Amino acid sequence: MSQILKSLKVPPNSASLEEARTRTFEFFRMCCRSIPHVMEIYNLHDVVSPSQLRSAAAAEVRKNANVTNPKVIDMLLFKGMEELMNIVNQSKQRHHIVGQYVVGNQGLVQDVSGKDRDASNFLKKFYSSNYS
Repeated sequence: MSQILKSLKVPPNSASLEEARTRTFEFFRMCCRSIPHVMEIYNLHDVVSPSQLRSAAAAEVRKNANVTNPKVIDMLLFKGMEELMNIVNQSKQRHHIVGQYVVGNQGLVQDVSGKDRDASNFLKKFYSSNYS
């Protein structure tokens, strides 16, 4: 795992869109290589599979697929490397990883919608206005 930490360094700015694209693929590969270690240190085997974590990482990368400015891509890669370093260095706790990458943004809405079956109309409107 120390090899992953050594490879987490901020590269110089990309000269072109193609170079930024190549760095994005390298970053994604680095994320995929760190998944077994992350699964082990956060004990995620009972919650998620490695392929589901890979899919979550791919979804995070794809969120910014429409960005074409190499400087913006470099900034996003820097933020991604910082996030990966925080995860690998155990700067986050297990519930942070589960909440952000396993359950995702829709988890709270799904949990609330299942709980409000027996709620009054007022509570249903309140939940939908605050979580939608």
